Amino acid sequence: MNEPLAERLRPNSLEDYIGQPHIIGNEGILTKIISNDNLPSMILWGPPGTGKTTLANVISKTTGRPFYSLSAINSGVKDLRDVIQKSRSNTGLFTTKNPILFIDEIHRFSKSQQDSLLQAVEKGWITLIGATTENPSFEVIPALMSRCHTYTLNSLDDQYLKLLLHKAIKVDSELSKKNIELKESEALIKISNGDARKLLNLFEFVINSINEEKIIITNKNVENTLQKTNVIYDKDGEYHYDIISAFIKSIRGSDPNAAVYWLARLIQGGETPKFIARRLIILASEDIGNANPTALVIANNTFQSVINIGFPEARIILSQCVIYLASSEKSNSSYLAINKAQKLVEDTGNLKVPLSLRNSPTKMMKDMGYGKDYKYSHDFNNNFIAQEFLPDEIVETKLYEPAKNMKENKLREYLKLRWNSKYKY
Repeated sequence: MNEPLAERLRPNSLEDYIGQPHIIGNEGILTKIISNDNLPSMILWGPPGTGKTTLANVISKTTGRPFYSLSAINSGVKDLRDVIQKSRSNTGLFTTKNPILFIDEIHRFSKSQQDSLLQAVEKGWITLIGATTENPSFEVIPALMSRCHTYTLNSLDDQYLKLLLHKAIKVDSELSKKNIELKESEALIKISNGDARKLLNLFEFVINSINEEKIIITNKNVENTLQKTNVIYDKDGEYHYDIISAFIKSIRGSDPNAAVYWLARLIQGGETPKFIARRLIILASEDIGNANPTALVIANNTFQSVINIGFPEARIILSQCVIYLASSEKSNSSYLAINKAQKLVEDTGNLKVPLSLRNSPTKMMKDMGYGKDYKYSHDFNNNFIAQEFLPDEIVETKLYEPAKNMKENKLREYLKLRWNSKYKY
């Protein structure tokens, strides 16, 4: 039985690697590191089909290092220890190059499993390359993150996806024997959603579904073929991010009926409860914020609960949270405030901290005026005394504008009472 097209077309060298020019290319940071053979342990983070596994294999072949591969789905601590022991026995007298241990879906490893990698990475017994589709700052333990460089791989642009299709027709051992005309590629590219592996395997599927001497690929025959087999509707298909967008916008728009419908679509499409719950935490702060601070508490509790419960029961918890968030008052004032603040920092640079606000743990600092004239708010009536907390260059700059809702109307009145006309609340 033939290998899938994506596997047959997997590159063996940096020159054949397509995409990710920011890290692999003439000026790519990894290209320089690999050419100098000064390889650090690393985490490759990116969506499915962006070339993480391929890149790990190419690095191994380019640097001539021994290569061990594990999948976090079906490997445990014993497997890790076996590989580490082999790596230690293969280094020393005969080679100065650390073996590469590639771990696919490293985010699925437990904390104890990740802990078991620390010494091997620290001592240089192995060079770890972990691949993950999840944000490593959430899923990889800090101790391991601090020992690894993180490189982000992006979904492939249309130009690279087209290049892959033409390359497949030209060089693949099977497709090159057939009379194939790629007349249109937009449907394939849209459905693949930047996933090179999905693109190539769908391409081969469509080709094998056309029983003609000359195979002409058009948008219409792609759509007809894939819709008949329901391939178009899987978790990583073209509608995946559209459904997430509709889900978030329905909650933001205070429509619990639409929100629960799109939640059901996400669940039926195979989305993980953790991914959905994480999006709800972000929404609770970005779109509800101080209009209802309890929303963030409920969203965070939902995240913890669905991790402990899992599907199918987690759907009930998600539904409760989604209905609550959709039915809550909305405000994006906190989101706008941090955006303004970051833009102000970009525009003004590193402004000096006023002397009155500086820490003064030593006599010399006190003599220099650090902390002088600072007034301790709790020593005054209502725990407040008017004083300046911003750098001189941006005094009286207002970044937070309370939205017009019951909770933030109270915040506005509180701030107006304290600051009078200073910030024009």
